[in-house]
Amino acid sequence: MPRAGWVKPQSDQRLSDHISVGVLTRVFPPELVDRVVAEAERAEVRHRLLPARVVVYYVLGLALFSQASYEEVMRELTEGLSWASGWAQSWNVPTKAALFKARVRLGPEPLRALFAEVAVPLAAEQTRGAWYRGLRLMSIDGTCLDVADTPANDAEFGRPGSGRGEGAGAFPQARVVGLAECGTHALTAAAIGACTTGETTLARDLLGSIGEGTLVLADRNFYGFELWNAAAATGAQLLWRVKAGLVLPARERLADGSYLAWLREYDQRRHRMRDTDVAVRVVDYGLDDPGRPQAEDLYRLITTILDPAAAPAAELAALYPQRWEFETTLAELKTHQRGPRTVLRSKQPELVRQEVYGYLCVHYAIRWLMHAVALEAGEDPDRLSFTRTLRAARRTARSHPGFSPSRTGRRPRPRAPGDPGRAAP
Repeated sequence: MPRAGWVKPQSDQRLSDHISVGVLTRVFPPELVDRVVAEAERAEVRHRLLPARVVVYYVLGLALFSQASYEEVMRELTEGLSWASGWAQSWNVPTKAALFKARVRLGPEPLRALFAEVAVPLAAEQTRGAWYRGLRLMSIDGTCLDVADTPANDAEFGRPGSGRGEGAGAFPQARVVGLAECGTHALTAAAIGACTTGETTLARDLLGSIGEGTLVLADRNFYGFELWNAAAATGAQLLWRVKAGLVLPARERLADGSYLAWLREYDQRRHRMRDTDVAVRVVDYGLDDPGRPQAEDLYRLITTILDPAAAPAAELAALYPQRWEFETTLAELKTHQRGPRTVLRSKQPELVRQEVYGYLCVHYAIRWLMHAVALEAGEDPDRLSFTRTLRAARRTARSHPGFSPSRTGRRPRPRAPGDPGRAAP
Protein backbone atom coordinates (compact mmCIF):
# COMPACT_ATOMS: atom_id res chain seq x y z
CA MET A 1 0.00 0.00 0.00
CA PRO A 2 1.40 3.47 -0.87
CA ARG A 3 2.31 5.78 1.98
CA ALA A 4 0.68 9.18 2.49
CA GLY A 5 2.10 11.81 0.13
CA TRP A 6 3.25 9.34 -2.54
CA VAL A 7 2.13 10.04 -6.07
CA LYS A 8 1.39 7.26 -8.51
CA PRO A 9 3.99 7.49 -11.33
CA GLN A 10 2.88 7.98 -14.91
CA SER A 11 4.49 4.99 -16.63
CA ASP A 12 3.45 1.86 -18.46
CA GLN A 13 6.09 -0.32 -16.77
CA ARG A 14 4.96 -3.42 -14.94
CA LEU A 15 6.40 -5.10 -11.87
CA SER A 16 7.68 -7.94 -14.04
CA ASP A 17 9.98 -5.39 -15.68
CA HIS A 18 11.81 -4.86 -12.41
CA ILE A 19 12.65 -8.29 -11.03
CA SER A 20 15.50 -7.93 -8.57
CA VAL A 21 18.10 -10.67 -8.03
CA GLY A 22 20.88 -8.67 -6.41
CA VAL A 23 24.33 -10.17 -6.65
CA LEU A 24 23.25 -12.73 -9.26
CA THR A 25 23.07 -10.00 -11.89
CA ARG A 26 26.74 -9.28 -11.27
CA VAL A 27 27.65 -12.74 -12.53
CA PHE A 28 24.72 -13.30 -14.90
CA PRO A 29 23.98 -9.87 -16.42
CA PRO A 30 20.69 -9.40 -18.30
CA GLU A 31 22.35 -9.06 -21.70
CA LEU A 32 24.03 -12.45 -21.24
CA VAL A 33 20.74 -14.00 -20.17
CA ASP A 34 19.05 -12.54 -23.24
CA ARG A 35 21.75 -13.98 -25.49
CA VAL A 36 21.58 -17.54 -24.15
CA VAL A 37 17.78 -17.43 -24.33
CA ALA A 38 17.95 -16.29 -27.96
CA GLU A 39 20.56 -18.90 -28.88
CA ALA A 40 18.39 -21.60 -27.33
CA GLU A 41 15.44 -20.23 -29.35
CA ARG A 42 13.39 -19.78 -26.20
CA ALA A 43 12.61 -16.07 -26.56
CA GLU A 44 8.90 -15.25 -26.45
CA VAL A 45 7.13 -14.16 -29.62
CA ARG A 46 4.66 -11.97 -27.74
CA HIS A 47 4.88 -9.90 -24.58
CA ARG A 48 4.10 -12.06 -21.57
CA LEU A 49 3.68 -11.41 -17.89
CA LEU A 50 6.66 -13.75 -17.44
CA PRO A 51 9.20 -13.11 -20.23
CA ALA A 52 11.98 -15.66 -20.75
CA ARG A 53 14.57 -13.41 -19.09
CA VAL A 54 12.45 -13.15 -15.96
CA VAL A 55 11.93 -16.91 -15.89
CA VAL A 56 15.70 -17.52 -16.03
CA TYR A 57 16.20 -15.32 -12.98
CA TYR A 58 13.21 -16.96 -11.36
CA VAL A 59 14.85 -20.40 -11.74
CA LEU A 60 17.96 -18.93 -10.11
CA GLY A 61 15.68 -17.64 -7.37
CA LEU A 62 14.30 -21.14 -6.82
CA ALA A 63 17.85 -22.29 -6.15
CA LEU A 64 18.63 -19.31 -3.93
CA PHE A 65 15.45 -19.63 -1.84
CA SER A 66 15.24 -23.41 -1.93
CA GLN A 67 12.89 -23.70 1.05
CA ALA A 68 10.28 -21.28 -0.30
CA SER A 69 7.22 -22.07 -2.40
CA TYR A 70 6.87 -21.15 -6.07
CA GLU A 71 4.90 -17.99 -5.31
CA GLU A 72 7.01 -17.04 -2.32
CA VAL A 73 10.20 -17.13 -4.42
CA MET A 74 8.66 -14.59 -6.79
CA ARG A 75 7.71 -12.43 -3.82
CA GLU A 76 11.29 -12.63 -2.54
CA LEU A 77 12.59 -11.41 -5.89
CA THR A 78 10.20 -8.46 -6.01
CA GLU A 79 9.96 -7.50 -2.34
CA GLY A 80 12.75 -4.88 -2.56
CA LEU A 81 10.84 -2.72 -5.03
CA SER A 82 8.74 0.14 -3.69
CA TRP A 83 5.43 1.33 -5.03
CA ALA A 84 7.23 4.43 -6.32
CA SER A 85 9.71 2.51 -8.47
CA GLY A 86 7.78 2.97 -11.67
CA TRP A 87 4.77 0.64 -11.72
CA ALA A 88 1.70 1.97 -13.43
CA GLN A 89 -0.72 -0.73 -12.39
CA SER A 90 -1.07 -3.33 -9.71
CA TRP A 91 0.71 -6.61 -10.40
CA ASN A 92 -0.25 -9.86 -8.78
CA VAL A 93 2.22 -12.69 -8.24
CA PRO A 94 1.53 -15.34 -10.91
CA THR A 95 -0.05 -18.57 -9.76
CA LYS A 96 1.97 -21.72 -9.29
CA ALA A 97 0.46 -23.11 -12.49
CA ALA A 98 1.54 -20.05 -14.47
CA LEU A 99 5.07 -20.24 -13.07
CA PHE A 100 5.24 -23.95 -13.86
CA LYS A 101 4.14 -23.37 -17.47
CA ALA A 102 6.73 -20.60 -17.82
CA ARG A 103 9.45 -22.99 -16.69
CA VAL A 104 8.27 -25.60 -19.18
CA ARG A 105 8.41 -23.05 -22.01
CA LEU A 106 11.95 -22.10 -21.02
CA GLY A 107 13.32 -25.65 -20.72
CA PRO A 108 16.82 -26.53 -19.45
CA GLU A 109 18.89 -25.29 -22.41
CA PRO A 110 19.25 -21.61 -21.36
CA LEU A 111 20.33 -22.57 -17.84
CA ARG A 112 22.78 -25.13 -19.19
CA ALA A 113 24.22 -22.54 -21.59
CA LEU A 114 24.35 -19.89 -18.86
CA PHE A 115 26.39 -22.16 -16.61
CA ALA A 116 28.72 -23.19 -19.44
CA GLU A 117 29.23 -19.55 -20.45
CA VAL A 118 30.11 -18.16 -17.03
CA ALA A 119 31.51 -21.04 -14.95
CA VAL A 120 35.24 -20.70 -15.57
CA PRO A 121 38.06 -21.21 -13.04
CA LEU A 122 38.28 -18.26 -10.67
CA ALA A 123 41.76 -18.48 -9.16
CA ALA A 124 44.21 -15.72 -9.97
CA GLU A 125 47.96 -16.09 -9.51
CA GLN A 126 47.73 -14.69 -6.00
CA THR A 127 44.81 -16.91 -4.90
CA ARG A 128 45.98 -18.99 -1.98
CA GLY A 129 45.68 -22.76 -2.04
CA ALA A 130 44.74 -22.95 -5.73
CA TRP A 131 48.06 -23.91 -7.32
CA TYR A 132 50.79 -26.53 -7.21
CA ARG A 133 54.05 -25.55 -8.89
CA GLY A 134 52.22 -23.44 -11.44
CA LEU A 135 49.46 -25.99 -12.07
CA ARG A 136 45.84 -25.14 -11.31
CA LEU A 137 44.41 -27.75 -8.93
CA MET A 138 41.12 -29.27 -10.12
CA SER A 139 39.13 -32.22 -8.85
CA ILE A 140 36.47 -34.56 -10.25
CA ASP A 141 33.75 -36.09 -8.10
CA GLY A 142 30.06 -36.90 -8.14
CA THR A 143 26.93 -37.10 -6.03
CA CYS A 144 23.24 -38.01 -6.29
CA LEU A 145 20.27 -35.71 -5.67
CA ASP A 146 16.80 -36.86 -4.65
CA VAL A 147 14.17 -35.72 -7.16
CA ALA A 148 10.38 -35.60 -6.95
CA ASP A 149 8.73 -39.01 -6.87
CA THR A 150 6.85 -38.98 -10.18
CA PRO A 151 6.55 -41.69 -12.86
CA ALA A 152 8.39 -39.51 -15.37
CA ASN A 153 11.35 -38.88 -13.04
CA ASP A 154 11.41 -42.53 -12.02
CA ALA A 155 11.57 -43.65 -15.66
CA GLU A 156 14.27 -41.10 -16.55
CA PHE A 157 16.58 -41.23 -13.54
CA GLY A 158 15.86 -44.52 -11.77
CA ARG A 159 16.14 -45.29 -8.08
CA PRO A 160 19.07 -46.46 -5.98
CA GLY A 161 19.01 -49.92 -4.47
CA SER A 162 17.89 -50.41 -0.90
CA GLY A 163 18.06 -53.27 1.55
CA ARG A 164 14.59 -52.53 2.88
CA GLY A 165 11.10 -53.06 1.54
CA GLU A 166 11.03 -53.63 -2.21
CA GLY A 167 14.76 -53.05 -2.59
CA ALA A 168 14.45 -49.57 -4.09
CA GLY A 169 15.07 -46.12 -2.65
CA ALA A 170 12.29 -43.81 -1.54
CA PHE A 171 12.97 -41.27 -4.31
CA PRO A 172 14.37 -41.31 -7.83
CA GLN A 173 17.84 -39.80 -7.99
CA ALA A 174 19.77 -37.78 -10.54
CA ARG A 175 23.53 -38.27 -10.63
CA VAL A 176 25.72 -35.19 -11.01
CA VAL A 177 29.43 -35.43 -11.76
CA GLY A 178 31.35 -32.19 -11.63
CA LEU A 179 34.74 -30.57 -12.09
CA ALA A 180 35.72 -28.10 -9.39
CA GLU A 181 38.62 -25.80 -8.67
CA CYS A 182 40.13 -26.96 -5.38
CA GLY A 183 41.27 -23.56 -4.15
CA THR A 184 38.00 -21.70 -4.71
CA HIS A 185 35.43 -24.55 -4.64
CA ALA A 186 34.00 -23.18 -7.89
CA LEU A 187 32.24 -25.81 -10.00
CA THR A 188 33.28 -25.19 -13.58
CA ALA A 189 31.64 -28.10 -15.44
CA ALA A 190 28.98 -30.67 -14.71
CA ALA A 191 27.23 -33.64 -16.30
CA ILE A 192 23.76 -34.85 -15.25
CA GLY A 193 22.40 -38.35 -15.75
CA ALA A 194 20.43 -41.17 -14.20
CA CYS A 195 21.59 -42.65 -10.91
CA THR A 196 22.12 -45.90 -12.84
CA THR A 197 24.72 -44.18 -15.04
CA GLY A 198 28.24 -44.62 -13.69
CA GLU A 199 30.38 -41.69 -12.60
CA THR A 200 33.12 -42.68 -15.02
CA THR A 201 30.64 -42.51 -17.91
CA LEU A 202 29.46 -39.01 -16.99
CA ALA A 203 33.05 -37.89 -16.30
CA ARG A 204 33.83 -38.14 -20.01
CA ASP A 205 31.62 -35.11 -20.60
CA LEU A 206 33.93 -33.04 -18.38
CA LEU A 207 37.16 -33.66 -20.28
CA GLY A 208 36.61 -30.73 -22.61
CA SER A 209 36.93 -28.41 -19.59
CA ILE A 210 40.45 -29.50 -18.61
CA GLY A 211 43.74 -29.09 -20.43
CA GLU A 212 47.29 -27.87 -20.16
CA GLY A 213 48.18 -26.00 -17.00
CA THR A 214 45.92 -28.03 -14.73
CA LEU A 215 46.52 -30.89 -12.31
CA VAL A 216 43.37 -32.98 -11.96
CA LEU A 217 42.74 -35.08 -8.84
CA ALA A 218 40.30 -37.98 -8.66
CA ASP A 219 39.37 -40.75 -6.25
CA ARG A 220 39.92 -44.45 -6.92
CA ASN A 221 36.39 -45.04 -8.22
CA PHE A 222 37.17 -42.96 -11.31
CA TYR A 223 40.14 -44.93 -12.56
CA GLY A 224 39.71 -46.83 -15.78
CA PHE A 225 42.23 -47.40 -18.54
CA GLU A 226 40.19 -45.63 -21.22
CA LEU A 227 39.12 -42.69 -19.05
CA TRP A 228 42.69 -42.19 -17.82
CA ASN A 229 44.04 -42.07 -21.36
CA ALA A 230 41.25 -39.74 -22.53
CA ALA A 231 41.94 -37.36 -19.64
CA ALA A 232 45.71 -37.46 -20.22
CA ALA A 233 45.16 -36.73 -23.93
CA THR A 234 43.74 -33.31 -23.02
CA GLY A 235 47.20 -32.17 -21.93
CA ALA A 236 46.26 -31.98 -18.26
CA GLN A 237 48.45 -33.56 -15.61
CA LEU A 238 46.69 -36.22 -13.54
CA LEU A 239 47.01 -37.44 -9.95
CA TRP A 240 44.47 -40.16 -9.29
CA ARG A 241 44.12 -42.67 -6.54
CA VAL A 242 43.73 -46.30 -7.65
CA LYS A 243 42.74 -49.38 -5.73
CA ALA A 244 45.59 -50.94 -3.80
CA GLY A 245 44.93 -54.25 -5.53
CA LEU A 246 45.71 -52.85 -9.00
CA VAL A 247 48.79 -54.73 -10.20
CA LEU A 248 51.51 -52.26 -11.17
CA PRO A 249 54.90 -54.02 -11.29
CA ALA A 250 57.77 -51.60 -10.75
CA ARG A 251 59.87 -51.01 -13.87
CA GLU A 252 62.20 -48.44 -12.33
CA ARG A 253 62.66 -47.33 -8.74
CA LEU A 254 63.15 -43.59 -8.25
CA ALA A 255 65.11 -41.74 -5.60
CA ASP A 256 62.05 -40.17 -3.93
CA GLY A 257 60.48 -43.59 -3.21
CA SER A 258 58.08 -43.59 -6.17
CA TYR A 259 58.51 -45.89 -9.16
CA LEU A 260 57.66 -46.07 -12.84
CA ALA A 261 55.19 -48.68 -14.04
CA TRP A 262 53.02 -49.54 -17.02
CA LEU A 263 49.26 -49.42 -17.19
CA ARG A 264 47.76 -52.18 -19.31
CA GLU A 265 44.24 -52.58 -20.63
CA TYR A 266 42.27 -55.72 -19.81
CA ASP A 267 40.52 -57.37 -22.76
CA GLN A 268 37.12 -58.47 -21.43
CA ARG A 269 36.41 -60.76 -24.39
CA ARG A 270 39.73 -62.60 -24.36
CA HIS A 271 40.20 -62.37 -20.58
CA ARG A 272 43.79 -61.21 -20.84
CA MET A 273 45.82 -58.02 -20.88
CA ARG A 274 46.21 -56.21 -24.20
CA ASP A 275 49.60 -55.28 -25.58
CA THR A 276 49.07 -51.58 -24.88
CA ASP A 277 51.32 -50.04 -22.27
CA VAL A 278 51.01 -46.53 -20.80
CA ALA A 279 53.78 -45.20 -18.58
CA VAL A 280 52.79 -43.82 -15.18
CA ARG A 281 54.53 -42.99 -11.94
CA VAL A 282 53.28 -44.69 -8.79
CA VAL A 283 53.33 -43.26 -5.28
CA ASP A 284 52.54 -45.68 -2.44
CA TYR A 285 52.14 -44.33 1.08
CA GLY A 286 50.38 -45.15 4.31
CA LEU A 287 48.59 -43.32 7.11
CA ASP A 288 49.85 -43.80 10.64
CA ASP A 289 46.44 -43.81 12.29
CA PRO A 290 45.59 -46.65 14.70
CA GLY A 291 41.90 -45.77 14.43
CA ARG A 292 41.68 -46.69 10.74
CA PRO A 293 41.20 -50.27 9.48
CA GLN A 294 44.23 -51.98 7.99
CA ALA A 295 42.59 -52.06 4.55
CA GLU A 296 42.91 -48.27 4.51
CA ASP A 297 46.57 -48.24 5.44
CA LEU A 298 47.87 -48.20 1.85
CA TYR A 299 47.17 -45.36 -0.52
CA ARG A 300 48.27 -45.82 -4.11
CA LEU A 301 48.44 -42.81 -6.43
CA ILE A 302 49.33 -42.74 -10.10
CA THR A 303 50.38 -39.62 -11.96
CA THR A 304 51.32 -38.48 -15.42
CA ILE A 305 54.21 -36.45 -13.94
CA LEU A 306 57.03 -38.92 -14.50
CA ASP A 307 59.91 -36.70 -13.34
CA PRO A 308 60.24 -36.79 -9.53
CA ALA A 309 62.07 -33.46 -9.60
CA ALA A 310 58.93 -31.81 -11.01
CA ALA A 311 56.71 -33.30 -8.28
CA PRO A 312 58.38 -35.20 -5.41
CA ALA A 313 56.47 -38.16 -4.02
CA ALA A 314 56.13 -36.62 -0.54
CA GLU A 315 54.56 -33.50 -2.03
CA LEU A 316 52.09 -35.51 -4.10
CA ALA A 317 51.05 -37.55 -1.07
CA ALA A 318 50.45 -34.33 0.85
CA LEU A 319 48.66 -32.80 -2.13
CA TYR A 320 46.12 -35.56 -2.73
CA PRO A 321 43.92 -34.63 0.28
CA GLN A 322 43.11 -31.41 -1.63
CA ARG A 323 40.68 -33.63 -3.53
CA TRP A 324 38.49 -33.59 -0.44
CA GLU A 325 37.82 -29.91 -1.06
CA PHE A 326 35.20 -31.25 -3.45
CA GLU A 327 33.40 -32.85 -0.52
CA THR A 328 33.12 -29.41 1.04
CA THR A 329 31.74 -28.09 -2.23
CA LEU A 330 29.09 -30.82 -2.25
CA ALA A 331 28.16 -30.03 1.35
CA GLU A 332 27.72 -26.37 0.40
CA LEU A 333 25.52 -27.29 -2.55
CA LYS A 334 23.45 -30.05 -0.95
CA THR A 335 23.20 -29.05 2.70
CA HIS A 336 23.58 -25.28 3.03
CA GLN A 337 22.18 -24.07 -0.30
CA ARG A 338 19.57 -26.72 -1.07
CA GLY A 339 18.84 -27.70 2.54
CA PRO A 340 19.46 -31.07 4.26
CA ARG A 341 17.27 -33.94 3.04
CA THR A 342 15.46 -31.62 0.63
CA VAL A 343 13.99 -33.19 -2.49
CA LEU A 344 14.22 -31.22 -5.73
CA ARG A 345 10.80 -29.82 -6.53
CA SER A 346 10.62 -30.45 -10.29
CA LYS A 347 8.23 -33.19 -11.41
CA GLN A 348 9.46 -33.54 -15.00
CA PRO A 349 12.96 -34.69 -16.09
CA GLU A 350 13.68 -31.61 -18.21
CA LEU A 351 12.72 -29.35 -15.33
CA VAL A 352 14.92 -31.41 -13.00
CA ARG A 353 17.86 -30.61 -15.27
CA GLN A 354 16.82 -26.98 -15.37
CA GLU A 355 16.65 -26.88 -11.58
CA VAL A 356 20.04 -28.58 -11.13
CA TYR A 357 21.72 -26.09 -13.47
CA GLY A 358 20.02 -23.31 -11.51
CA TYR A 359 21.62 -24.65 -8.33
CA LEU A 360 25.00 -24.88 -10.02
CA CYS A 361 24.73 -21.31 -11.31
CA VAL A 362 23.80 -19.91 -7.90
CA HIS A 363 26.59 -21.84 -6.17
CA TYR A 364 29.07 -20.46 -8.70
CA ALA A 365 27.81 -16.91 -8.16
CA ILE A 366 28.27 -17.23 -4.40
CA ARG A 367 31.75 -18.66 -4.83
CA TRP A 368 32.56 -15.85 -7.28
CA LEU A 369 31.64 -13.33 -4.61
CA MET A 370 33.66 -15.15 -1.94
CA HIS A 371 36.73 -15.29 -4.15
CA ALA A 372 36.45 -11.60 -4.97
CA VAL A 373 36.37 -10.71 -1.28
CA ALA A 374 39.22 -13.10 -0.42
CA LEU A 375 41.36 -11.77 -3.25
CA GLU A 376 40.89 -8.18 -2.16
CA ALA A 377 41.67 -9.05 1.47
CA GLY A 378 44.63 -11.28 0.60
CA GLU A 379 43.00 -14.25 2.33
CA ASP A 380 42.47 -17.89 1.42
CA PRO A 381 38.88 -18.34 0.11
CA ASP A 382 38.56 -21.25 2.56
CA ARG A 383 38.65 -18.69 5.40
CA LEU A 384 35.29 -17.23 4.35
CA SER A 385 31.93 -18.61 5.43
CA PHE A 386 29.78 -19.99 2.62
CA THR A 387 26.67 -19.82 4.81
CA ARG A 388 27.14 -16.14 5.64
CA THR A 389 27.76 -15.32 1.99
CA LEU A 390 24.63 -17.25 1.01
CA ARG A 391 22.61 -15.20 3.49
CA ALA A 392 24.09 -12.00 2.07
CA ALA A 393 23.11 -13.10 -1.44
CA ARG A 394 19.56 -13.70 -0.25
CA ARG A 395 19.43 -10.24 1.33
CA THR A 396 20.62 -8.55 -1.86
CA ALA A 397 17.95 -10.39 -3.84
CA ARG A 398 15.38 -8.67 -1.63
CA SER A 399 16.92 -5.19 -1.61
CA HIS A 400 19.04 -4.69 -4.72
CA PRO A 401 17.58 -2.38 -7.40
CA GLY A 402 15.80 -4.23 -10.18
CA PHE A 403 16.35 -4.35 -13.93
CA SER A 404 14.06 -4.08 -16.90
CA PRO A 405 13.75 -7.11 -19.21
CA SER A 406 12.47 -4.85 -21.97
CA ARG A 407 15.37 -2.38 -21.76
CA THR A 408 17.23 -2.15 -25.07
CA GLY A 409 20.25 -0.16 -23.95
CA ARG A 410 23.31 -2.17 -22.98
CA ARG A 411 25.23 -1.62 -19.80
CA PRO A 412 28.89 -2.49 -19.11
CA ARG A 413 29.29 -6.14 -18.24
CA PRO A 414 30.97 -6.84 -14.87
CA ARG A 415 34.59 -7.93 -14.86
CA ALA A 416 35.34 -11.49 -15.77
CA PRO A 417 34.98 -13.90 -12.84
CA GLY A 418 38.71 -14.51 -12.79
CA ASP A 419 39.28 -10.78 -12.24
CA PRO A 420 36.22 -9.67 -10.29
CA GLY A 421 37.61 -6.48 -8.78
CA ARG A 422 35.55 -5.15 -5.86
CA ALA A 423 32.84 -7.51 -4.72
CA ALA A 424 29.27 -6.52 -4.17
CA PRO A 425 28.51 -5.66 -0.55
